[in-house]
Amino acid sequence: MQGTIATFDAGDRSGTLLLDDGTELAFDGPAFDASGLRKLRLGQRVDVQRDPAGIVRQVRIPGIV
Repeated sequence: MQGTIATFDAGDRSGTLLLDDGTELAFDGPAFDASGLRKLRLGQRVDVQRDPAGIVRQVRIPGIV
């Protein structure tokens, strides 16, 4: 699933994103760390990997494995 970064706190590496259906979804530092990225910018498109409970486990740039 994909969304757009709405907020990002570089200090604790957490933030929120808006899914394409408008749902807001929070992610924490470990989900960002799993991406291998160094930073995110507001409005950036990301792929979202969630576990069966719906918790975000990874955010990453689309097309980058």
